[in-house]
Amino acid sequence: MWAEPALEHPLRAGRHDLVLAAIVLATAALEALLRPDVSWPVTALALGFAFAAAMWIRRRQPLGAVVVAFGALLLADLAAAVLAAAPVVLWTATAVLFLLYTLVRWGSGRDIILGTGLVALEYVVAVATGTSGLQEAVGGAAVLLLAATVGLAVRYRAVARAQLIESAKLQQRELFARELHDTIAHHVSAIAIQAQAGLVLARSAPPGAPPGTSEALKSIEREAALALSEMRTMVGGLRRRSSQATPPAGHTLTDIENLAGAADGRLRVDVTLRGALTGLSPSLESTLYRAAQESVTNARRHARGATKVAVAVTGKASAVELSVEDDGVGTPPSAPPGFGLVGMAERVHLLGGELTAGPSSGHGWHVRVVLPRKLRGGQ
Repeated sequence: MWAEPALEHPLRAGRHDLVLAAIVLATAALEALLRPDVSWPVTALALGFAFAAAMWIRRRQPLGAVVVAFGALLLADLAAAVLAAAPVVLWTATAVLFLLYTLVRWGSGRDIILGTGLVALEYVVAVATGTSGLQEAVGGAAVLLLAATVGLAVRYRAVARAQLIESAKLQQRELFARELHDTIAHHVSAIAIQAQAGLVLARSAPPGAPPGTSEALKSIEREAALALSEMRTMVGGLRRRSSQATPPAGHTLTDIENLAGAADGRLRVDVTLRGALTGLSPSLESTLYRAAQESVTNARRHARGATKVAVAVTGKASAVELSVEDDGVGTPPSAPPGFGLVGMAERVHLLGGELTAGPSSGHGWHVRVVLPRKLRGGQ
């Protein structure tokens, strides 16, 4: 637990945190000025400033926010105990529960241990110096534990999802490598065969033939055989133990056309191929097919009320674009992307392309893939 790293918060302190801090400060000030049962109004106002500052820095410094807020409460309770005065009780102090949640949700293991230790110390001091009974003490502990438990549950749910996303990306990389092996192995085998044929011709050439031809062809044959061996070793290491079958052959644009005939009676799939679509590399065609297949499958599963899916592949001078759009209700923009879509995005990025997915301009869901005709590394 001590060595567990912090999770990166997707947002930094911004306008929402400033508004929240202002609300907390204003509420504490109103309590200090208007509630007659609040002892030490100046101390209550100082606590309000501490709570507001903690709200402002909670995203950047979860532990610092807890130290500021609970440290201020601890000092106020100790001062009240030393001076034999009534403790300062503010309703605004309930905001510190959100700080405890933030600490457990985003902080590192070290920060969580130190922060919850301070929270526990403040709780013990508050119970020891306060006038509340056993029932209120147990209730306070339950509320603190609830905030920490919710933060912990949300944290590990996010961690589990991140692991599943990484697994989906790795699966696509493995599949991509296996398909790439099939393609390259075909071409390298052709090189080796041509080198062997050239070697036979060179050996039977007349005495006046240029020197060094046989040695060059031997070198080509040797390097081709070595390349095939290295690729088989690489793919063998990538293949999982549970999947020892022969790697599947790559798909082509013809397979995308075949998706049009795979409608399930409820959902019609229309496929359109237009533009310059000749001379595409096998890796590019296979990626286009898998993106189209995944998008159509997602439409069947998640597009509520959809009756049609339009699949279009457009060949341009420097890129090829795939567009898949359904006419259903779609998925809310706030919903996290599925693991299939995440893995497909990883495969597209490996080829230097871009994948975007979201609600279309009218209705339904739209997936767009753009792949450069000239792939990275000359693939």
